[in-house]
Amino acid sequence: MTRLHRYVYHEEVNEITLIDILGNEGDDIADQVQLEMEKSKIFKNLSILDDREKEVIITRFGLLSGGDERTQREIAKDLGISRSYVSRIEKRALMKLYHEFYKEKDKSSRR
Repeated sequence: MTRLHRYVYHEEVNEITLIDILGNEGDDIADQVQLEMEKSKIFKNLSILDDREKEVIITRFGLLSGGDERTQREIAKDLGISRSYVSRIEKRALMKLYHEFYKEKDKSSRR
Protein backbone atom coordinates (compact mmCIF):
# COMPACT_ATOMS: atom_id res chain seq x y z
CA MET A 1 0.00 0.00 0.00
CA THR A 2 2.84 2.45 0.65
CA ARG A 3 3.69 2.56 -3.05
CA LEU A 4 0.23 3.88 -3.78
CA HIS A 5 1.02 6.86 -1.58
CA ARG A 6 4.36 7.63 -3.25
CA TYR A 7 4.42 10.97 -5.03
CA VAL A 8 4.07 10.91 -8.81
CA TYR A 9 4.25 14.68 -9.08
CA HIS A 10 5.63 16.86 -6.34
CA GLU A 11 6.01 20.59 -6.05
CA GLU A 12 5.57 22.67 -2.95
CA VAL A 13 1.87 23.21 -3.58
CA ASN A 14 0.83 20.44 -5.97
CA GLU A 15 1.38 16.91 -4.71
CA ILE A 16 -0.16 13.99 -6.56
CA THR A 17 0.09 10.36 -5.46
CA LEU A 18 -0.95 7.19 -7.26
CA ILE A 19 -3.90 6.88 -4.90
CA ASP A 20 -5.07 10.33 -6.04
CA ILE A 21 -4.97 9.17 -9.64
CA LEU A 22 -6.62 5.83 -8.97
CA GLY A 23 -9.21 7.33 -6.66
CA ASN A 24 -11.72 4.86 -5.36
CA GLU A 25 -10.29 2.08 -7.50
CA GLY A 26 -7.37 1.89 -5.06
CA ASP A 27 -9.82 1.47 -2.20
CA ASP A 28 -11.72 -1.16 -4.17
CA ILE A 29 -8.48 -3.06 -4.81
CA ALA A 30 -7.54 -2.96 -1.12
CA ASP A 31 -11.04 -4.11 -0.16
CA GLN A 32 -10.85 -6.95 -2.70
CA VAL A 33 -7.47 -8.09 -1.35
CA GLN A 34 -8.83 -8.01 2.21
CA LEU A 35 -11.89 -10.00 1.13
CA GLU A 36 -9.73 -12.63 -0.56
CA MET A 37 -7.58 -12.94 2.58
CA GLU A 38 -10.68 -13.43 4.71
CA LYS A 39 -12.07 -16.03 2.29
CA SER A 40 -8.75 -17.85 2.49
CA LYS A 41 -8.99 -17.99 6.29
CA ILE A 42 -12.51 -19.39 6.03
CA PHE A 43 -11.50 -22.04 3.47
CA LYS A 44 -8.68 -23.13 5.76
CA ASN A 45 -11.21 -23.92 8.49
CA LEU A 46 -14.06 -25.40 6.45
CA SER A 47 -12.87 -28.88 7.41
CA ILE A 48 -14.41 -28.46 10.87
CA LEU A 49 -17.89 -28.22 9.32
CA ASP A 50 -20.06 -31.11 8.23
CA ASP A 51 -20.97 -31.40 4.53
CA ARG A 52 -24.30 -29.59 4.79
CA GLU A 53 -22.78 -26.73 6.81
CA LYS A 54 -20.00 -26.38 4.23
CA GLU A 55 -22.49 -26.28 1.38
CA VAL A 56 -24.61 -23.62 3.09
CA ILE A 57 -21.63 -21.40 3.99
CA ILE A 58 -19.96 -21.70 0.57
CA THR A 59 -23.14 -20.90 -1.35
CA ARG A 60 -24.48 -18.31 1.10
CA PHE A 61 -21.32 -16.19 0.93
CA GLY A 62 -20.23 -17.00 -2.63
CA LEU A 63 -16.91 -18.48 -1.54
CA LEU A 64 -16.25 -20.39 -4.73
CA SER A 65 -14.28 -18.41 -7.29
CA GLY A 66 -16.74 -16.29 -9.18
CA GLY A 67 -19.53 -17.52 -6.94
CA ASP A 68 -22.38 -15.19 -6.17
CA GLU A 69 -23.86 -14.82 -2.72
CA ARG A 70 -27.20 -16.56 -2.43
CA THR A 71 -30.13 -15.97 -0.13
CA GLN A 72 -31.25 -18.44 2.50
CA ARG A 73 -34.47 -18.86 0.53
CA GLU A 74 -32.55 -19.82 -2.66
CA ILE A 75 -30.39 -22.30 -0.76
CA ALA A 76 -33.44 -23.81 0.93
CA LYS A 77 -35.14 -24.34 -2.42
CA ASP A 78 -32.02 -26.03 -3.87
CA LEU A 79 -31.61 -28.31 -0.84
CA GLY A 80 -35.30 -29.04 -0.43
CA ILE A 81 -35.43 -27.77 3.16
CA SER A 82 -37.05 -24.77 4.88
CA ARG A 83 -35.46 -21.33 4.96
CA SER A 84 -35.50 -21.38 8.76
CA TYR A 85 -33.54 -24.65 8.74
CA VAL A 86 -30.94 -23.07 6.42
CA SER A 87 -30.76 -20.17 8.89
CA ARG A 88 -30.09 -22.57 11.79
CA ILE A 89 -27.43 -24.43 9.79
CA GLU A 90 -25.78 -21.13 8.85
CA LYS A 91 -25.74 -19.89 12.45
CA ARG A 92 -24.34 -23.18 13.75
CA ALA A 93 -21.60 -23.19 11.09
CA LEU A 94 -20.68 -19.54 11.71
CA MET A 95 -20.40 -20.21 15.44
CA LYS A 96 -18.07 -23.16 14.78
CA LEU A 97 -15.91 -20.99 12.50
CA TYR A 98 -15.95 -18.14 15.01
CA HIS A 99 -14.73 -20.42 17.80
CA GLU A 100 -12.09 -21.96 15.53
CA PHE A 101 -10.76 -18.50 14.57
CA TYR A 102 -10.46 -17.48 18.21
CA LYS A 103 -8.85 -20.78 19.13
CA GLU A 104 -6.21 -20.17 16.41
CA LYS A 105 -5.78 -16.55 17.48
CA ASP A 106 -5.30 -17.64 21.10
CA LYS A 107 -2.68 -20.21 20.06
CA SER A 108 -0.73 -17.67 18.03
CA SER A 109 -0.80 -15.07 20.82
CA ARG A 110 0.76 -17.58 23.25
CA ARG A 111 3.81 -18.04 21.03
